[in-house]
Amino acid sequence: MTRLAACGGGMWQVRADVVVVGTGVAGLVAALTAQRHGSRVLVLSKASESEGVTATFYAQGGIAVVLPDGLADTDDSVTAHVADTLAAGGGLCDPDAVRSIVADGYRAVADLVDDGARFDESASGRWALTREGGHTRRRIIHAGGDATGAEVQRALDRAAARLDIRRDHVALQVLHDGAAVTGLLVLNADGLGVVHAPTVILATGGLGQLYSATTNPEGSTGDGVALALEAGVAVSDVEFIQFHPTMLYTGPGGGRRPLVTEAIRGEGANLVDGSGAPVTAGVHPMGDLAPRDVVAAAIDDRLRQTGDPCVFLDARRIDDFERRFPTVTAACHAAGVDPVREPIPVVPGAHYSCGGVITDVAGRTSLPGLFAAGEVARTGMHGANRLASNSLLEGLVVGGRAGRAAAGHAAACGAPRAEVVDPAPVPAAPRAGLQAAMSANASVVRDGAGLRHLLDTLDDAPLRRMRGRADAEDAALTLTARAVAAAAAHRTESRGCHHRGDHPDTDPHQAVSIGITRDADGRVHAQEEIAACC
Repeated sequence: MTRLAACGGGMWQVRADVVVVGTGVAGLVAALTAQRHGSRVLVLSKASESEGVTATFYAQGGIAVVLPDGLADTDDSVTAHVADTLAAGGGLCDPDAVRSIVADGYRAVADLVDDGARFDESASGRWALTREGGHTRRRIIHAGGDATGAEVQRALDRAAARLDIRRDHVALQVLHDGAAVTGLLVLNADGLGVVHAPTVILATGGLGQLYSATTNPEGSTGDGVALALEAGVAVSDVEFIQFHPTMLYTGPGGGRRPLVTEAIRGEGANLVDGSGAPVTAGVHPMGDLAPRDVVAAAIDDRLRQTGDPCVFLDARRIDDFERRFPTVTAACHAAGVDPVREPIPVVPGAHYSCGGVITDVAGRTSLPGLFAAGEVARTGMHGANRLASNSLLEGLVVGGRAGRAAAGHAAACGAPRAEVVDPAPVPAAPRAGLQAAMSANASVVRDGAGLRHLLDTLDDAPLRRMRGRADAEDAALTLTARAVAAAAAHRTESRGCHHRGDHPDTDPHQAVSIGITRDADGRVHAQEEIAACC
C-alpha cells in the first residue's frame, strides 16, 4: 500500500483495490480471497491490538453444514437443511439464496480447514456432529466442544498474518460519485483520512449493543447498517433481531454477557422456571429444541407471569458436561454457578440481526463497488428468524464470494480518486440512554405505543461531530436504532423473532420484507418489497 501526500485540509491518503471493514469470519475470508485473486487489500478494524475480540470469537455452537459421505454418520442432505432453514425463517427466506449458500457450505468449510481450522472428531477422520434448535438432523460441526468461534478466528487470524490490517481505524463514510464507490472516509490517530478504492466490503458484524444486555462484544454497534444507509443503500428485515433464549444471567445490569450454547439443549438439557415447571411444554412440538424465537418468547412470557429475573437450564443429566462444554463451564464458574450440580440461570439476550444491508448471495449491494457479508448483510438466508449455527456458514460462504466478486470489480474499474468534504455533525444519542430505550421498547416483545415513544426519543438525539470512535459508534447506534424501530412499527404482526404484543398473530398478507432507506435530510422510511440489487 502506498501512502500518498496529504491532500487539502491535511487528510492522510492511501490507495487499495479492496477495502474490508471488519476482522471476523466474513471479513477475513473476504480479504484472503480477494488477495488470492490478485487484489491489493487493506483491512480496517476499529479495535485496538489489545482489544481485538470479534463476535466470531464468541460463537459457541458450531457450523451447520451438510457433509459428504464418509466424513460423518448422517442421513443429512442439502434438501433437508434447506427445509429446516425455511421453516425457521417464518416465510421470509429467499429459497434460492438458502439453497445456494447451503449447497456451498462444505466447500467453504474445506477452505477453512485448508487455512488450519480443526474440528472435533467422533473417530479418526470423521467429524462429530451435534443438533440444535430447529434442526431435524445432527449437522452441527464444532471445535473445542463449545469453542467453535474461537477456533475459526484462530485459524483465520493465522492465515491473515499476510494481510495489511490497520487497527484503530474507524470507518466514517462510504465515498461514491453517485454511480459507484470511490473510497472510504476513515478516522485514526492521525485524524481524518481517505482510502481511495473502487471496492469496499462491509463485514462489521451485528448490532447487539443497541441493547443494555447482549451476547455481542462492545464493538457490535451497527456500523455497517449505518454506513450503507448513509450511502443510499437500503437495509431490510432489521426488525428481526434474534434474542438468544439462553444468555447466562449474572444479575441486573448491562454489558456483554456469556452465551449458554443451544447445543446443551441439543444434548438433553431442559428449561424450567423457578418452581421447576417446564417452560416450553405445550408451546411447540419440538419443546426446548424449538426455533430460537419460539423459545425466547416462551421464556419472556414465563418471566412476565412469574416476575422472576430468570429461568433455569437444567443440564445435570448430561454426562461429562465439563469436557463437552468447557467454555460454558468456565463462564458459569466465574458467575458462581456449578452446572454439573445446579441448574444454570438464563435469560434471553440480544444476539443476532437476521436482517441488514440488502445484498445478493455474492455480497453485492445496489451501489456498484459496495459489498457486505456476514451478519451485517441480508442475503435472504435467515428471513424472520435465523436457524441455529447458520451464521458462521453464511459468513464463510458469502465472505468468500464477496472477496472474489470485489476483486473482479476492482480489476475492471481501475483506480478512482475519491472527493471528500469535512463531515457534518450527525445525530448521536448518548449510548446508555439509547440502550435503555431500546431495551424497554424494542426487545423480545414490542408494541405500537412503545415503538412510537422510541422513535420520538431517537428523533431528539443531539447533533455531534465525529471526533473519535465513541462518537462514530453512538451515531451508528442512533441511525441503526431508528431503522429497527421504523421497521418494527411498520410490521403490525408477530412473525419470526419479531413479536408485537398488540398484534400477537401472524398476518399472511404481511409475508413480505420491509426495506428501510434514508433520505437526504436524514429521515428513515419503511417500504415493502425493496428489490435486492444488481
